[in-house]
Amino acid sequence: MTEALEALIEKAQKIQMTEDQQREQRLSFVYGNTHIENERITRDMVRDADDKVSKETASKAHK
Repeated sequence: MTEALEALIEKAQKIQMTEDQQREQRLSFVYGNTHIENERITRDMVRDADDKVSKETASKAHK
């Protein structure tokens, strides 16, 4: 491994993502994987599904 690559890996390990950044990363991952299987899947569909699941989870947590 080159020194430049080692330095980049070390820097990346120290990054702390915000909740919004983690959500965007998750949505991008889900979209990429689902779109491969079904080209009709859109980013909006993935975002809507995530919103729905988040609301349901929050609702159950408050009961």
